[in-house]
Amino acid sequence: MNDNLHSLLSLFHSLFNPFNILSKWRNFILIPLVIFLNICLVFPEITLAQETQKNQKIIIQHPLDSLTETEINTAVAILKQQKNISKNAFFSMIALQEPDKDEVVNFISGKPFTRQVFLETYQSELNKTSTAIVDINKKAVIFWEEKTDIQPAILPPDYQIVQQIVKSDHRWQNAMKKRGIRDFHQVKISCWAAGILTLEEENNGKRICRALSYYQGEYSHQFSNYFAHPVEGVVLTVDLNNNKVENFVDNVIDNEIITVASENWDYEQSSFQKITTLKKPKLKKTFTIRGNEITWKNWQFRYLMHPREGLVLYLVKYQDGQKYRPILYRGSLSEIVVPYGDPDPNWSFRNALDVGEYNIGLLANKLELGGEIPENGVLLDAIFANGEGETYTKSQVIGVYERDNGILWKHFSDQRQKNSVYPNRELVISMITTVDNYDYALNWIFHEDGTIEIENQLTGIDLPQGTNLEMQTENNSYGRLIAKNIFGVNHQHFFNYRLDLDIDGQNNKIMEMNVNSLPISEKNPLGNAITVADTLLTTEKIAVRDVDIKHSREWMIASADKKNYLGVSPAYMLMPGGNTIMYAVPGAKIREKAQFATHHFWATKYKNGEMYAAGNYPNQGKKGQGLPQYISDNESLENEDVVIWYTMGITHVPRPEDWPVMPRHQLSFKLFPRGFFQGNPTIK
Repeated sequence: MNDNLHSLLSLFHSLFNPFNILSKWRNFILIPLVIFLNICLVFPEITLAQETQKNQKIIIQHPLDSLTETEINTAVAILKQQKNISKNAFFSMIALQEPDKDEVVNFISGKPFTRQVFLETYQSELNKTSTAIVDINKKAVIFWEEKTDIQPAILPPDYQIVQQIVKSDHRWQNAMKKRGIRDFHQVKISCWAAGILTLEEENNGKRICRALSYYQGEYSHQFSNYFAHPVEGVVLTVDLNNNKVENFVDNVIDNEIITVASENWDYEQSSFQKITTLKKPKLKKTFTIRGNEITWKNWQFRYLMHPREGLVLYLVKYQDGQKYRPILYRGSLSEIVVPYGDPDPNWSFRNALDVGEYNIGLLANKLELGGEIPENGVLLDAIFANGEGETYTKSQVIGVYERDNGILWKHFSDQRQKNSVYPNRELVISMITTVDNYDYALNWIFHEDGTIEIENQLTGIDLPQGTNLEMQTENNSYGRLIAKNIFGVNHQHFFNYRLDLDIDGQNNKIMEMNVNSLPISEKNPLGNAITVADTLLTTEKIAVRDVDIKHSREWMIASADKKNYLGVSPAYMLMPGGNTIMYAVPGAKIREKAQFATHHFWATKYKNGEMYAAGNYPNQGKKGQGLPQYISDNESLENEDVVIWYTMGITHVPRPEDWPVMPRHQLSFKLFPRGFFQGNPTIK
């Protein structure tokens, strides 16, 4: 029991002792009161944070506070009042319109600040997308634009429309009957973004999607793995504007229909026992949450759940002495691309851009303590808006927890026979999103030594291809047989992170560090010399770079106007983890659409609105959007507010052990200090 509680107990003893008539009731009063005070003293900020989410009348205190239900409702009402919004218009996006960066950086608590809401609507009958910005304080629409040449992400009504249209199509019905399927209710229709477009589709401008079919059949129950029964060869292109099938394909090769796999591959059987939990030792929580600001050890940052990007971090700072030093203004997952490697026309269009085409924030999972998040964690909610502009709360979509992860540093002194060790205590803030068959866990990990680690975990279900094969053959080079009648297609996952780093302020520069060996010479007679060269990346086009393990290549973002105690610029390094290259060859359509994934490292001068590596509207989008467009003016990166974009990828050649549900694959990178601190910050 801490000193505060001792003082409180002493106070109550002195108050109650003089009154003998009450002395026998003292314990009944004091014990519950002490328990209540203990909870309040140990977890005040966490309790406040949880109650805050339930309180719709909360006072907004910071420009980056999450939108409240009241603000969303107000913005929708203002837009409907001031603009001619069709009754059939669908609100495809409602999110905080982030204030000007300078306003946020220079914000002083208690001063007035901007509160604006970004709203995007789509009118299917007109094939028109409208974007608006509503100023809550001014109660006015301050920006309005209508476009007919862009498409928002796949929307909830799209899924519903596709189900009805496909199952009503007589060609689809005949295709099912040919495969022995007569109960169409047992067929699950999966709605895919259009992916790679034909020339005709590019020119007609219609909003379309691709429909794939999976047979649930006798295995239809709450844990059914319908992906295990693909109806291979049947693909429909659906016109979502006119509610009809635009194109129908039933690919029958040499009059041979591909078998629908019949084996039950459910991954959660009735005998399954939930024995795997993330139980951890009961650690005392040392982080605090006030509104959407989290403080842990020397770290401080804010978070938001964005409908498109999911978990976004802001204003990441580290307390060095009496001063909080800025490191990262804004960090987020900008885009994902998943190109599949089978040239068959029924597969070659499958190149999902999961962030821009599906809105991973809206697809965030509800997390559980003892499930995805250890029992010592805290779960946080997020407020979103549906297609009608009505607010709803998605519960427990963010997890925050501490963990012990081995040692941070250690040394054993043989001379003194003394062991010095510092535990690796970490803070993790996490979300998990499910995009059809795949599940992605997105983790931001904070270390006490000033390192920030960005870690992605991939699990879920491989996208299977139906086949008549029951044994692997040598000519199956586009993938591997992972079960009888189930083929796993080779594919890749690329994740691009947008990192607006402000190392000790906005005036920064970028250098590339390469390690080299030297040839044997008079100066290097044993050939053991190792040199390091730092190269300044002066412009945006020069800064398009790739990972190079031969040179241990890393990138350094440094202050351009400050020096540390050794006379060099304080900096943070981006250290790559495992990575891969895009195997789609030059000229491939997916390279043109997802050009960000053709290189690992990009850098741009900060500009408001440049947010997404594949552009604002990648669904049926034109080639060259996003990063290629952002760097086209080739601006200077010297002594500027710079943004770096890092792409990490994994190449997945499926294996039988990945079926029917895939064990976790993991990839990550780190941002770690170089000359930012005077020595090891954990030594005090």
